[in-house]
Amino acid sequence: MSPKARPPFEGQVWYMLQISKDEFDQLAAYIKANYGIYLKEEKRALVMGRLHNVLLENNIGSFSEYYHHVISDKTGEAAATLINKISTNHTYFMREAEHFYYFRDHVLPYLAAMVRDKDLRIWSAGCSTGEEPYTLAMIIDEYFGKEKEEWDAKILATDISGRVLEKAKKGIYSNESIATLPPLWRLNYFKKLNSESSILVDQIKNEVIFRKFNLMEKNFPFKRKFHVIFCRNVMIYFDAPTKVELVNKFYEYLEYGGYLFVGHSESINREKTKFKYVMPALYRKE
Repeated sequence: MSPKARPPFEGQVWYMLQISKDEFDQLAAYIKANYGIYLKEEKRALVMGRLHNVLLENNIGSFSEYYHHVISDKTGEAAATLINKISTNHTYFMREAEHFYYFRDHVLPYLAAMVRDKDLRIWSAGCSTGEEPYTLAMIIDEYFGKEKEEWDAKILATDISGRVLEKAKKGIYSNESIATLPPLWRLNYFKKLNSESSILVDQIKNEVIFRKFNLMEKNFPFKRKFHVIFCRNVMIYFDAPTKVELVNKFYEYLEYGGYLFVGHSESINREKTKFKYVMPALYRKE
C-alpha cells in the first residue's frame, strides 16, 4: 500500500477519509464543468461517502490527489467511475404515470396521423436503468398492435452512467418492481426468470437503443430531429443557466409540434425559452 494511502481500519477503528472545503470545491467545479451536475456545499458529506472506497481501492490518500488522478487519466475510466458514484439513478416503472397516459392518449394519436414516413423519433434522455424507455416501447407496441411492423419506432435511450446502461440493456427487473405495470403487459412483455425476477421479451428489448451520452456535449450528434424528448428528473441537478442552455438545445432538436416531458419537480423558465406550456412538466414546440 502506498505510504499516502490510509487503511480502512486502524486497529478496530474504521477511518473515513475527509474532504476539505477546498477539495470539495475543486471536485465540484470539475463535475459542474464537465457533466452539468451542480453540487451544493451540503452535498460534501455525500460525496465523501460515495467516493471513500474509490480512493482506498486506488491507494489514494487525499481528495486533492484523487482530483489529479481523475484529470490526468487519459483512458477516461477514472472520470466514468466518478460520475457513476456521484449520479443518482433512482427510478421505477410508471414513475409520474400521467406522462405516459398523455403520451398514449394525445401524443401517439397526433404522431400516427402526422408522421408520413412512419419513422417515429423518441429520445429518453437520462434513461437510468431503462424503466422509462421500456415503458414507452410497451405503450407504442400496444397502441399500434399489428400495424407496429409498418413503423420504425425504436427509442434512443441515453445516460451518462455506463453502469446503469449495462443494467438497462439486460432488461431484467425484480418481480416487485414490475408489479405496478398492467397485468396484460406483465403477461405479454415479460418472462419470469425465477421467483425474484423477470426479463423483458426481445420484442420490447430490441425497440430500445441504449447509448452513453453526456447532455453537456457542446454539439449533439443527431442528424434528424425528434418528435418527443423525455428528460425527467435530470435537470434537478443543474443550476439555472445550465437548465436554460439544455432546454434551448432540446428545442433546437425537436420537430415542430414535438413534445418535451420534464419531471414534475422541475420547471422551465418560460421567459428564456420558445417552448409553449401544455400542462405541468410538459412543453411543446410550436
